[in-house]
Amino acid sequence: MPPGTLYVVATPIGNLEDITLRALRTLKEVALVACEDTRRTRTLLSHFGISVPVTSYFEHNKRVKGEVILRALRDGKSVALVTDAGTPGISDPGFLLVKQARAESIPVTPIPGPSAVIALLSAAGVPADGFFFEGFLPIKPGRRVNRLRALRELEATIVCYESPHRILATLAAVAEVFGEAPLVVGRELTKQFEEIVDGTAAELAERFAAGTARGEFTLIIPFTKRSAE
Repeated sequence: MPPGTLYVVATPIGNLEDITLRALRTLKEVALVACEDTRRTRTLLSHFGISVPVTSYFEHNKRVKGEVILRALRDGKSVALVTDAGTPGISDPGFLLVKQARAESIPVTPIPGPSAVIALLSAAGVPADGFFFEGFLPIKPGRRVNRLRALRELEATIVCYESPHRILATLAAVAEVFGEAPLVVGRELTKQFEEIVDGTAAELAERFAAGTARGEFTLIIPFTKRSAE
């Protein structure tokens, strides 16, 4: 029996209307959906009238659950891998399952769709012919600043994610390293209270300190010719 296919399915980052017709068809046809949060994914599936078995697959159970999912694939069952929002494998452990499947010659098919990185870049009005995606910056202040100093040497626009709990600390670190460089920040992209704003790190920190540091953030540091310190 040939193995099943592992479908890497992008799901909405906020607005449920952003899901693709192909993603909906795939989710209906697979034997199993592997996801970060089963409750969140069941809510998504239920919204579209999809009834498929769901299993968790996240950072702390990826090795045990990865083997369960691979066994299903070896048995000829197709599996959809989804993340809580956006494209699996981007700042989550989904890449490991994909790597394991490919190592066993199990077919892997991407079902592209929403991405916070691409969504913000498309609306930011900044050079994006070359950009570097950092994911989440280090949590520890010293490591965060050191990483930003390394990123400062790149001749490319920089994009990273940040949580509402750390956005002010991250903007302070960006101000320390990049000074008055212009930034673009997207908050709650595609959701009801979506906000895309620009300004220096200090200006944006003042804005978000006023009470809008809620929701998930995507931050862009556009490439400009950066002078040496």
